Amino acid sequence: MPLIRRVPKRGFTNIFKKHIETVNVRDLDRLPEGTVVTLELLVQQKLIRKRYDGVKVLGNGELKTKLVVQAHAFSETAKSKIEAAGGRVEELKA
Repeated sequence: MPLIRRVPKRGFTNIFKKHIETVNVRDLDRLPEGTVVTLELLVQQKLIRKRYDGVKVLGNGELKTKLVVQAHAFSETAKSKIEAAGGRVEELKA
């Protein structure tokens, strides 16, 4: 069969793609001080829709409250903003 008939015509869907949900630091600022931010809490607060393959915290915005944040990945700015506010970062394994 010729190559042109074997190649997909409408694109490619990667079945091994990881679905990563993102949360900004400004969204975490509305939580009370001393809260342990887990994936279940993020779903309850409607900051993420459901538990995907991972959750990444991004550094957009300011954080004034002291939190313990658990997620699969953190950007460098998010990590520094959480620690500057007196909080702690805990990375989860996928």
